[in-house]
Amino acid sequence: MDFVAGAIGGVCGVAVGYPLDTVKVRIQTEPKYTGIWGCVRDMYRRERVWGFYRGLSLPVCTVSLVSSVSFGTFRHCLSHICRFRYGSADAKPARTDITLSGFASGLVRVFLTSPTEVAKVRLQTQTQTQTQQRRRSSASWPSAATPQCPALPASPVPGPKYRGPLHCLTTVAREEGLRGLYRGSSALLFRDSHSFATYFLSYSILCEWLTPTGHSQPDVLGVLLAGGCAGVLAWAVATPMDVIKSRLQADGQGQRRYRGLLHCVVTSVREEGPRVLFKGLVLNCCRAFPVNMVVFVAYEAALRLTRGWRK
Repeated sequence: MDFVAGAIGGVCGVAVGYPLDTVKVRIQTEPKYTGIWGCVRDMYRRERVWGFYRGLSLPVCTVSLVSSVSFGTFRHCLSHICRFRYGSADAKPARTDITLSGFASGLVRVFLTSPTEVAKVRLQTQTQTQTQQRRRSSASWPSAATPQCPALPASPVPGPKYRGPLHCLTTVAREEGLRGLYRGSSALLFRDSHSFATYFLSYSILCEWLTPTGHSQPDVLGVLLAGGCAGVLAWAVATPMDVIKSRLQADGQGQRRYRGLLHCVVTSVREEGPRVLFKGLVLNCCRAFPVNMVVFVAYEAALRLTRGWRK
């Protein structure tokens, strides 16, 4: 039932947090955005509300599977470790056990999330890429003041390269091969492994602190607070590699800038300073709190409901 509960929690979380995720990706990949509200105003002025939901359909379809695998892998790894170390899957795990299980959960989800992350980032950054191409195209036309040349017809405005998530995935696979679908997976691996170890460990510790005396579990308010804080801590750890991941995945559009993870880190820091690795940190943390409140409340509610059915 951990797989089912994780799927329910994941869908609830993505419904709450996706608009801010779009803003986060724009801030991380487009140097012109230096603040959250400036990015939000610019996106709304140019793209209206729909711009905040670009690429949403694929995450909604896949997040249930990914979240299910994440929570299910964590719980099964933890039970196997407890059975191996203490002789019973129901034994109270040590914090090291929780950390290792969270680390394994982050590793497993990379294989599922990398293609969807590529599609999401490409769709979220597609408008700004088209705008840059149009500017370069208009700048390349001769001046209209040249008397001997007839006026040239206006250049047609190109349509979007990616018409949707599935079209984006097939286009990337056709143009860049399997490696294109897993572009940035090295950064994603570093991001998810240690951030999910932090995620589950901090949630477990906070639940212990917030459990009332004489009870085995925290109440709903305790779960809300523990889940929100765990999400903030996890994203605080994950943001540097998240910036690099977004840049590597957006890099497939147009001329390639980065040769790999290390080159992306060095180039980004050299051009924009060390602060570039923390672009979107505030936004990530602001988004993580409500999203993970919802994720863990839905997860725990689903588990408790199924336990009630079994009884």
